[in-house]
Amino acid sequence: MADIDECFQCPEDQYPNNKQDSCIPKNISYLSYKEPLAISLAISAISFCFITVLVLGIFMKHQDTPIVKANNRNLTYILLLSLLLSFLCAFLFIGEPEKLACLLRQSVFGIIFSVAVSCILAKTIIVVLAFMATKPGSRMRKWMGSQLASFIVLSCSLVQGLICTAWLTTSPPFPDFDLYSVTGKIILECNEGSVTMFYCVLGFLGLMAIVSFVVAFLARKLPDSFNEAKFITFSMLVFCSVWLSFVPTYLSTRGKDTVAVEVFSILASSAGLLGCIFSPKCYIIVLRPKLNSREQLIRRKN
Repeated sequence: MADIDECFQCPEDQYPNNKQDSCIPKNISYLSYKEPLAISLAISAISFCFITVLVLGIFMKHQDTPIVKANNRNLTYILLLSLLLSFLCAFLFIGEPEKLACLLRQSVFGIIFSVAVSCILAKTIIVVLAFMATKPGSRMRKWMGSQLASFIVLSCSLVQGLICTAWLTTSPPFPDFDLYSVTGKIILECNEGSVTMFYCVLGFLGLMAIVSFVVAFLARKLPDSFNEAKFITFSMLVFCSVWLSFVPTYLSTRGKDTVAVEVFSILASSAGLLGCIFSPKCYIIVLRPKLNSREQLIRRKN
Protein backbone atom coordinates (compact mmCIF):
# COMPACT_ATOMS: atom_id res chain seq x y z
CA MET A 1 0.00 0.00 0.00
CA ALA A 2 1.07 3.68 -0.38
CA ASP A 3 1.62 4.11 3.33
CA ILE A 4 3.44 1.20 4.97
CA ASP A 5 1.86 2.04 8.33
CA GLU A 6 -1.50 0.94 6.98
CA CYS A 7 -0.33 -2.58 6.02
CA PHE A 8 -1.96 -5.49 7.81
CA GLN A 9 -1.88 -9.26 7.50
CA CYS A 10 -4.82 -11.02 5.92
CA PRO A 11 -6.77 -13.50 8.07
CA GLU A 12 -5.91 -17.18 7.64
CA ASP A 13 -8.99 -17.84 5.49
CA GLN A 14 -8.11 -14.99 3.09
CA TYR A 15 -5.17 -14.02 0.88
CA PRO A 16 -3.97 -10.70 -0.65
CA ASN A 17 -4.85 -9.76 -4.21
CA ASN A 18 -2.24 -8.96 -6.87
CA LYS A 19 -2.13 -5.27 -5.95
CA GLN A 20 -1.64 -6.15 -2.28
CA ASP A 21 -4.33 -3.65 -1.28
CA SER A 22 -7.16 -5.94 -0.16
CA CYS A 23 -7.86 -9.49 1.03
CA ILE A 24 -9.77 -12.10 -0.95
CA PRO A 25 -11.56 -15.09 0.67
CA LYS A 26 -9.88 -18.40 -0.13
CA ASN A 27 -11.80 -20.96 -2.15
CA ILE A 28 -12.69 -24.26 -0.49
CA SER A 29 -11.17 -27.22 -2.33
CA TYR A 30 -11.97 -30.95 -2.16
CA LEU A 31 -12.75 -33.74 -4.61
CA SER A 32 -16.35 -32.78 -5.35
CA TYR A 33 -18.83 -34.75 -7.41
CA LYS A 34 -19.30 -31.60 -9.49
CA GLU A 35 -15.79 -31.87 -10.92
CA PRO A 36 -15.03 -33.84 -14.10
CA LEU A 37 -12.27 -35.83 -12.36
CA ALA A 38 -14.59 -37.01 -9.58
CA ILE A 39 -17.37 -37.76 -12.07
CA SER A 40 -15.04 -39.87 -14.22
CA LEU A 41 -13.79 -41.80 -11.17
CA ALA A 42 -17.36 -42.39 -9.97
CA ILE A 43 -18.47 -43.60 -13.41
CA SER A 44 -15.46 -45.92 -13.57
CA ALA A 45 -16.29 -47.35 -10.14
CA ILE A 46 -19.92 -47.96 -11.12
CA SER A 47 -18.85 -49.57 -14.40
CA PHE A 48 -16.45 -51.93 -12.65
CA CYS A 49 -19.16 -52.79 -10.11
CA PHE A 50 -21.48 -53.73 -12.96
CA ILE A 51 -18.78 -55.88 -14.59
CA THR A 52 -18.05 -57.62 -11.27
CA VAL A 53 -21.73 -58.41 -10.72
CA LEU A 54 -21.91 -59.72 -14.29
CA VAL A 55 -18.90 -62.00 -13.73
CA LEU A 56 -20.37 -63.20 -10.44
CA GLY A 57 -23.65 -63.98 -12.21
CA ILE A 58 -21.83 -65.96 -14.90
CA PHE A 59 -19.96 -68.01 -12.32
CA MET A 60 -23.08 -68.70 -10.27
CA LYS A 61 -25.00 -69.76 -13.37
CA HIS A 62 -22.21 -72.18 -14.33
CA GLN A 63 -21.24 -73.15 -10.79
CA ASP A 64 -21.24 -76.89 -11.47
CA THR A 65 -18.89 -76.74 -14.44
CA PRO A 66 -15.23 -77.85 -14.10
CA ILE A 67 -13.65 -74.42 -14.60
CA VAL A 68 -15.74 -72.87 -11.82
CA LYS A 69 -15.31 -75.76 -9.42
CA ALA A 70 -11.54 -75.78 -9.94
CA ASN A 71 -9.42 -73.79 -7.46
CA ASN A 72 -12.15 -73.57 -4.82
CA ARG A 73 -15.50 -72.17 -5.88
CA ASN A 74 -16.26 -70.53 -2.52
CA LEU A 75 -12.99 -68.61 -2.59
CA THR A 76 -13.90 -67.33 -6.02
CA TYR A 77 -17.23 -65.98 -4.76
CA ILE A 78 -15.57 -64.31 -1.77
CA LEU A 79 -12.94 -62.77 -4.03
CA LEU A 80 -15.57 -61.38 -6.40
CA LEU A 81 -17.62 -59.94 -3.53
CA SER A 82 -14.53 -58.31 -2.02
CA LEU A 83 -13.64 -56.79 -5.40
CA LEU A 84 -17.18 -55.46 -5.67
CA LEU A 85 -16.84 -53.85 -2.24
CA SER A 86 -13.43 -52.45 -3.13
CA PHE A 87 -14.94 -50.63 -6.12
CA LEU A 88 -17.74 -49.32 -3.89
CA CYS A 89 -15.35 -48.14 -1.17
CA ALA A 90 -13.94 -45.62 -3.68
CA PHE A 91 -17.07 -43.54 -2.99
CA LEU A 92 -15.90 -43.04 0.62
CA PHE A 93 -13.06 -40.91 -0.76
CA ILE A 94 -15.13 -38.71 -3.09
CA GLY A 95 -17.12 -35.75 -1.80
CA GLU A 96 -16.73 -33.41 1.16
CA PRO A 97 -14.74 -35.05 3.97
CA GLU A 98 -17.04 -35.90 6.88
CA LYS A 99 -16.27 -37.39 10.27
CA LEU A 100 -17.65 -40.88 9.62
CA ALA A 101 -16.15 -41.14 6.13
CA CYS A 102 -12.74 -40.00 7.36
CA LEU A 103 -12.89 -42.43 10.25
CA LEU A 104 -13.78 -45.48 8.18
CA ARG A 105 -12.44 -45.08 4.67
CA GLN A 106 -8.83 -46.23 5.14
CA SER A 107 -9.80 -49.06 7.49
CA VAL A 108 -12.58 -50.27 5.19
CA PHE A 109 -10.21 -50.11 2.23
CA GLY A 110 -7.51 -52.03 4.13
CA ILE A 111 -9.78 -54.81 5.38
CA ILE A 112 -11.59 -55.32 2.05
CA PHE A 113 -8.32 -55.48 0.14
CA SER A 114 -6.91 -57.87 2.75
CA VAL A 115 -9.83 -60.23 2.13
CA ALA A 116 -9.27 -60.03 -1.64
CA VAL A 117 -5.51 -60.59 -1.51
CA SER A 118 -5.82 -63.33 1.11
CA CYS A 119 -8.28 -65.15 -1.17
CA ILE A 120 -5.71 -64.99 -3.95
CA LEU A 121 -2.99 -66.20 -1.56
CA ALA A 122 -5.21 -69.09 -0.48
CA LYS A 123 -5.95 -70.00 -4.11
CA THR A 124 -2.23 -70.03 -4.91
CA ILE A 125 -1.28 -72.18 -1.94
CA ILE A 126 -4.10 -74.65 -2.71
CA VAL A 127 -2.81 -75.02 -6.30
CA VAL A 128 0.65 -75.92 -4.99
CA LEU A 129 -0.67 -78.31 -2.33
CA ALA A 130 -3.01 -79.99 -4.84
CA PHE A 131 -0.03 -80.81 -7.05
CA MET A 132 2.10 -82.01 -4.14
CA ALA A 133 -0.75 -84.17 -2.82
CA THR A 134 -0.76 -86.21 -6.04
CA LYS A 135 2.70 -87.59 -5.29
CA PRO A 136 2.73 -91.11 -3.79
CA GLY A 137 3.00 -91.11 -0.01
CA SER A 138 2.47 -87.37 0.24
CA ARG A 139 1.23 -86.05 3.57
CA MET A 140 -0.14 -82.91 1.95
CA ARG A 141 -3.58 -84.44 1.47
CA LYS A 142 -4.49 -83.74 5.08
CA TRP A 143 -3.99 -80.03 4.40
CA MET A 144 -6.36 -80.00 1.47
CA GLY A 145 -9.93 -78.80 1.75
CA SER A 146 -11.87 -75.69 2.61
CA GLN A 147 -10.51 -75.47 6.16
CA LEU A 148 -7.07 -74.34 4.98
CA ALA A 149 -8.56 -71.70 2.67
CA SER A 150 -10.81 -70.42 5.45
CA PHE A 151 -7.89 -70.28 7.87
CA ILE A 152 -5.72 -68.25 5.47
CA VAL A 153 -8.49 -65.76 4.65
CA LEU A 154 -9.64 -65.35 8.25
CA SER A 155 -6.14 -65.06 9.72
CA CYS A 156 -4.93 -62.49 7.19
CA SER A 157 -8.13 -60.46 7.51
CA LEU A 158 -7.89 -60.67 11.31
CA VAL A 159 -4.34 -59.31 11.32
CA GLN A 160 -5.37 -56.38 9.15
CA GLY A 161 -8.43 -55.86 11.32
CA LEU A 162 -6.23 -55.68 14.43
CA ILE A 163 -3.98 -53.11 12.75
CA CYS A 164 -6.99 -50.99 11.81
CA THR A 165 -8.47 -51.36 15.30
CA ALA A 166 -5.21 -50.19 16.86
CA TRP A 167 -5.19 -47.27 14.43
CA LEU A 168 -8.76 -46.20 15.22
CA THR A 169 -8.17 -46.61 18.94
CA THR A 170 -4.87 -44.76 19.30
CA SER A 171 -4.94 -42.10 16.57
CA PRO A 172 -8.14 -42.13 14.48
CA PRO A 173 -8.45 -40.11 11.26
CA PHE A 174 -10.52 -36.93 11.39
CA PRO A 175 -11.72 -34.11 9.08
CA ASP A 176 -9.18 -31.32 8.80
CA PHE A 177 -8.34 -28.33 6.62
CA ASP A 178 -5.08 -27.07 5.14
CA LEU A 179 -4.73 -23.30 4.78
CA TYR A 180 -1.19 -23.04 3.51
CA SER A 181 -0.28 -25.78 1.00
CA VAL A 182 -2.01 -24.14 -1.98
CA THR A 183 -2.22 -20.37 -2.37
CA GLY A 184 -5.76 -19.04 -2.39
CA LYS A 185 -7.38 -22.30 -1.34
CA ILE A 186 -8.58 -23.97 1.83
CA ILE A 187 -8.13 -27.71 1.33
CA LEU A 188 -10.71 -29.85 3.11
CA GLU A 189 -9.15 -33.24 3.78
CA CYS A 190 -9.05 -36.22 6.06
CA ASN A 191 -6.13 -36.14 8.45
CA GLU A 192 -4.95 -39.75 8.71
CA GLY A 193 -4.12 -39.30 12.40
CA SER A 194 -1.14 -41.64 12.24
CA VAL A 195 0.85 -41.83 9.02
CA THR A 196 2.73 -44.80 10.49
CA MET A 197 -0.47 -46.84 10.86
CA PHE A 198 -1.52 -45.92 7.32
CA TYR A 199 1.71 -47.34 5.94
CA CYS A 200 1.37 -50.38 8.21
CA VAL A 201 -1.95 -51.13 6.47
CA LEU A 202 -0.33 -50.71 3.05
CA GLY A 203 2.72 -52.68 4.15
CA PHE A 204 0.68 -55.69 5.25
CA LEU A 205 -1.20 -55.63 1.93
CA GLY A 206 2.12 -55.44 0.12
CA LEU A 207 3.51 -58.37 2.11
CA MET A 208 0.54 -60.58 1.21
CA ALA A 209 0.73 -59.51 -2.44
CA ILE A 210 4.46 -60.29 -2.65
CA VAL A 211 4.00 -63.72 -1.05
CA SER A 212 1.14 -64.45 -3.46
CA PHE A 213 3.27 -63.34 -6.40
CA VAL A 214 6.25 -65.48 -5.41
CA VAL A 215 4.20 -68.62 -4.76
CA ALA A 216 2.16 -68.15 -7.96
CA PHE A 217 5.32 -67.54 -9.98
CA LEU A 218 6.83 -70.78 -8.71
CA ALA A 219 3.58 -72.67 -9.41
CA ARG A 220 2.81 -71.17 -12.82
CA LYS A 221 4.01 -74.22 -14.79
CA LEU A 222 2.51 -76.94 -12.65
CA PRO A 223 0.64 -79.48 -14.84
CA ASP A 224 -2.85 -78.80 -13.51
CA SER A 225 -6.02 -78.16 -15.46
CA PHE A 226 -7.37 -74.62 -15.18
CA ASN A 227 -4.23 -73.66 -13.24
CA GLU A 228 -4.79 -70.10 -12.04
CA ALA A 229 -1.19 -69.58 -10.96
CA LYS A 230 0.00 -67.88 -14.14
CA PHE A 231 -3.00 -65.51 -14.11
CA ILE A 232 -2.45 -64.79 -10.41
CA THR A 233 1.22 -64.07 -11.13
CA PHE A 234 0.33 -61.40 -13.66
CA SER A 235 -2.48 -59.98 -11.51
CA MET A 236 -0.14 -59.62 -8.52
CA LEU A 237 2.45 -57.99 -10.77
CA VAL A 238 -0.16 -55.42 -11.81
CA PHE A 239 -1.32 -54.99 -8.21
CA CYS A 240 2.19 -54.42 -6.84
CA SER A 241 3.10 -52.07 -9.70
CA VAL A 242 0.06 -49.89 -9.01
CA TRP A 243 0.72 -49.55 -5.29
CA LEU A 244 4.49 -49.12 -5.65
CA SER A 245 3.83 -46.19 -7.97
CA PHE A 246 1.14 -44.94 -5.59
CA VAL A 247 3.51 -44.16 -2.70
CA PRO A 248 5.76 -41.56 -4.41
CA THR A 249 2.80 -40.05 -6.25
CA TYR A 250 0.79 -39.84 -3.02
CA LEU A 251 3.67 -38.08 -1.25
CA SER A 252 4.23 -35.58 -4.06
CA THR A 253 0.61 -34.38 -4.44
CA ARG A 254 -1.58 -32.14 -2.31
CA GLY A 255 -5.28 -31.69 -1.67
CA LYS A 256 -7.85 -33.31 -3.90
CA ASP A 257 -5.12 -34.64 -6.19
CA THR A 258 -3.92 -36.85 -3.33
CA VAL A 259 -7.42 -38.28 -2.91
CA ALA A 260 -7.77 -38.79 -6.67
CA VAL A 261 -4.47 -40.71 -6.74
CA GLU A 262 -5.66 -43.10 -4.03
CA VAL A 263 -9.07 -43.61 -5.65
CA PHE A 264 -7.37 -44.30 -9.00
CA SER A 265 -5.01 -46.80 -7.35
CA ILE A 266 -7.95 -48.59 -5.70
CA LEU A 267 -9.84 -48.84 -8.98
CA ALA A 268 -6.79 -49.75 -11.09
CA SER A 269 -5.53 -52.49 -8.76
CA SER A 270 -9.02 -53.98 -8.28
CA ALA A 271 -9.66 -53.89 -12.03
CA GLY A 272 -6.29 -55.56 -12.59
CA LEU A 273 -7.24 -58.43 -10.29
CA LEU A 274 -10.67 -58.74 -11.88
CA GLY A 275 -9.37 -58.70 -15.45
CA CYS A 276 -6.28 -60.86 -15.05
CA ILE A 277 -7.90 -63.63 -13.02
CA PHE A 278 -11.44 -63.79 -14.37
CA SER A 279 -11.33 -62.71 -18.02
CA PRO A 280 -9.67 -65.99 -19.21
CA LYS A 281 -12.31 -68.02 -17.35
CA CYS A 282 -15.19 -65.92 -18.64
CA TYR A 283 -13.81 -66.32 -22.16
CA ILE A 284 -13.96 -70.11 -21.86
CA ILE A 285 -17.35 -70.19 -20.10
CA VAL A 286 -19.11 -67.80 -22.49
CA LEU A 287 -17.29 -68.14 -25.81
CA ARG A 288 -15.64 -71.59 -25.65
CA PRO A 289 -18.06 -73.73 -23.60
CA LYS A 290 -16.75 -76.94 -25.20
CA LEU A 291 -13.49 -76.46 -23.31
CA ASN A 292 -15.41 -76.29 -20.04
CA SER A 293 -16.11 -80.01 -19.79
CA ARG A 294 -14.91 -83.08 -17.94
CA GLU A 295 -13.49 -84.56 -21.16
CA GLN A 296 -11.33 -81.50 -21.71
CA LEU A 297 -10.30 -81.63 -18.06
CA ILE A 298 -9.05 -85.22 -18.41
CA ARG A 299 -7.38 -84.49 -21.77
CA ARG A 300 -5.49 -81.47 -20.41
CA LYS A 301 -4.29 -83.47 -17.39
CA ASN A 302 -2.92 -86.13 -19.71
